[in-house]
Amino acid sequence: MEDTSDRCFHVVGTEGSGAEQPSASSERAGGEAKNGDPAEEPLLSGAAGTVQPEEDSEQQAALKEQEQSSVTQQGRPGEGPGNPEVIGNNKQDVFEPGAPFRASFESTSPVTNENCSTLPEVRNSEREEETSQNSVLSENAASGAVTGSVIEDNETLRSTRANLDETIQSEKLCLDQERFPGKAVQEDYHMSDVITVRVQTDSDSFQDVVVKIERPTYQKPFLGGFKNKITGVEFHNAGSQTIPKKRLDKGIQLFCRETQTVFEKNKPQQTNNTTSTQMTKVGLYVSVVSDKIISPGKYLTADEYHERRLKAVIVLQKYFRRWHAMNIVQKLREKKRLRLAWEAQEELQKKKAKEKKLRRENERRLNPKTKEDFELLYHALELWRQEETERINRTYTGAERKAALCGLLEEEAQLIASIGRHKLNADEENQHKAILKFLDKVSDCTQPKRWKAYDGKITEMDTPNILRARELLEIYNSISMNDIPKDERMDVLGILRLTMKERECKLTQEILELIDREVDLMSREVKECNLEGLRKRICTLFLQYVKTPKFNPEVAKILKVPPDPLKLYKNVNFCHSCESYLPSTEFPVPANSCTFGRCHLCCKLDNEARQRDAYLKYKLLLENLRRSEVDYQDDAKIVFLVQHQDLQYMIENIWGCQSALSACSDLYDLVMVRWDKRHEWSPWNTILLTKDEADEHLKLCDLEKAYEAEFINRIKRKHIRTKKYFAQIPAMASFLHRSDN
Repeated sequence: MEDTSDRCFHVVGTEGSGAEQPSASSERAGGEAKNGDPAEEPLLSGAAGTVQPEEDSEQQAALKEQEQSSVTQQGRPGEGPGNPEVIGNNKQDVFEPGAPFRASFESTSPVTNENCSTLPEVRNSEREEETSQNSVLSENAASGAVTGSVIEDNETLRSTRANLDETIQSEKLCLDQERFPGKAVQEDYHMSDVITVRVQTDSDSFQDVVVKIERPTYQKPFLGGFKNKITGVEFHNAGSQTIPKKRLDKGIQLFCRETQTVFEKNKPQQTNNTTSTQMTKVGLYVSVVSDKIISPGKYLTADEYHERRLKAVIVLQKYFRRWHAMNIVQKLREKKRLRLAWEAQEELQKKKAKEKKLRRENERRLNPKTKEDFELLYHALELWRQEETERINRTYTGAERKAALCGLLEEEAQLIASIGRHKLNADEENQHKAILKFLDKVSDCTQPKRWKAYDGKITEMDTPNILRARELLEIYNSISMNDIPKDERMDVLGILRLTMKERECKLTQEILELIDREVDLMSREVKECNLEGLRKRICTLFLQYVKTPKFNPEVAKILKVPPDPLKLYKNVNFCHSCESYLPSTEFPVPANSCTFGRCHLCCKLDNEARQRDAYLKYKLLLENLRRSEVDYQDDAKIVFLVQHQDLQYMIENIWGCQSALSACSDLYDLVMVRWDKRHEWSPWNTILLTKDEADEHLKLCDLEKAYEAEFINRIKRKHIRTKKYFAQIPAMASFLHRSDN
């Protein structure tokens, strides 16, 4: 029997919307054909043709039987033009050596133009190879069938009676495999948009269904498949035929886990290292110059070996412990050195701060400038008077005592007069500084308004009020200048006269009279020194003119007093001492007072005349306490109700002007902090300590463990005394009940 592995199949199949199905020349079929077993070779269903390289008479006899079987296979449901299948190892399709070749035209229904979809004309592959295989085909037989009939050798598919709307399937065999070997090749085919499929609805009834072919509008993803090694045709899995589900665009690029995770695996490898030893032998000489003679030593038992190792380990441990101990000692020495240096630095800083404080107090007493400085002066004067009085009472008696007291009174009066002169000089200097500060604020108001445009450029604008303020400021600077020529002074006074004539009032009339007087005196050649008082008066009145919002609207932004007097009526109180009506800010309001008493000025005069107390230390304590309470941010209220008089009573009468721990009596180094830092500060939740002690106290979490019971009881007794004092104040009653609860 002739080997069938040399057969050549050429299949022209239909094209569907799905993936291509493997042809009869797939890898598996090709492999089996090479083994020479024709019985295992799969064929195309509905167009299964066999080839028998025998005589032509035998082929003609077998064609009739195959035509009948092919017509029967054409009517099977599900075998339309869009569903070609490859069936292998089927009993009906098994290759038989005696079966002739046949090619059939298949359609989904009998050959009519009514129910079948039109198909493009099938390319005639036989005509393409007609010239190349003409001599071969003349010696060998080829056969075909058109709806059951045989196609002659000189007849083409175009000359057949097949309609254009029918499905055409053909096979071509090359019987001379020695000169023209080949395999079955499945060519491309383009299907129409609409096809008709016949479906069997009953045992003896069929129904034609119109199917619309959907063309893929996207590139199919590769989800697996296989490839024909011979033809290079790719076959994709069924997952590629499904339109993928569109994912929502989240605005970010997502990656699967495999692209983000790196899996590493370490595997040790032991390579072989082949060594050899070359020895001297016949025909080979090896030098022994570098050889060494090794003699065996004393044999060590296991116990001796471990004992020697133990001794070596003990020696290593000794050296290591010595090294470790030296490191620890070195670190301790370094810490001690740093600690001593820090303590020395802190001590030096404290000493410098104390010297600076004493120097500042001496400077305040020698050159007093503020109210607190004069309070310290009067307080020092009172202390000196008390010491001298005590010394006189202890030393003298009778008339000598009275004479000494009179002399002390005269010295006190002289010191008070000296303090008064210092106060006048300080007031004048402070007033000059206040004027300069006010003029600086006015100069800030005269700056043009600026804003940034969309293009980044800065735009400046001068309003009429800004121009007016700038003009008045320039006039004031001009009239305040000294040692200027007479002509320039006359020009400045002329400009001032024109400015004052713009508004008529009592102030402007007075300024105009002073201007006329100065001009008259200057025309009479009066000396400059005699005109200083007149010029100062003009500057003072003009400054008052500048401060008036009616004449200078821009100055209203920097005035503390509201320009409308009606706004002060609801906030005015009467001072019974100086009999003046003043705003409420001019009255001290202690926590135990129910009504307004004397104003600040009257209280200061009374203190300078009688008690001469210095409240600077208590004011500093109260400021530090309020600042520390604000840092807690727990809405503290009581600390802002307490005044420095109340704080003075607590420090002097309850805490004894000393620290509760170290008994330090320097008020400049003492602070008041919370006794229990979990609760708001109050007079019954406080303790008086130094600054260093306060820092350590606030770090404590449990007071019961940190302090002894006796110390805690002593602090609680002080808190009870404080509660009794503040219980008389109505404003503190609600806070007391809240703390008790």
